[in-house]
Amino acid sequence: MTKAGDLYGQSLYDLALSENLTDDILVQMESVKEIFKENPDYITLLSEPSVPKKERLKLVDEAFDGQLQPYLLNFIKILVERGLLRQFSACSRRFRESYNKDHGIAEAIVTSAITLNDSQIDALKHKLESITGKKILLSQKIDASVLGGIRVDIEGKLFDGTVQGRLDELRKKVDETVM
Repeated sequence: MTKAGDLYGQSLYDLALSENLTDDILVQMESVKEIFKENPDYITLLSEPSVPKKERLKLVDEAFDGQLQPYLLNFIKILVERGLLRQFSACSRRFRESYNKDHGIAEAIVTSAITLNDSQIDALKHKLESITGKKILLSQKIDASVLGGIRVDIEGKLFDGTVQGRLDELRKKVDETVM
């Protein structure tokens, strides 16, 4: 995460918290992040120094006025004014981290060779919630190289129950024995 993204994201979170708007702003930030991701040319346009600042701010108003919480709209305008709009994703990440911390939420990424069904996801989520004592937001990644089993990354901890992980561990032990 960048310093600017960290600072601005935390500042917006602190403001939203003081105004009891964290839920609303979080949802809207995620939507704006998706819009920016789907329209990279829009970020390029809003970051282009040859376009007068007033024009860029007017474009933001035209796109988002009345659709976003005013604090978030002004936040985007500040990023445009300071040439930091490309940091929006980092700001959003920091906002999400602070929100998760305050609400006892942990994000987990489960990697498997095939897509897990709903009952498997629910069981895994329940198990992780009992281990961590937090509500789990689970996202799934498919990677055929794991061969079988699952790998879970949660709050910087890696739980590797994949066939590939076990093979790597065996290879490591054999190398240690031979050398």
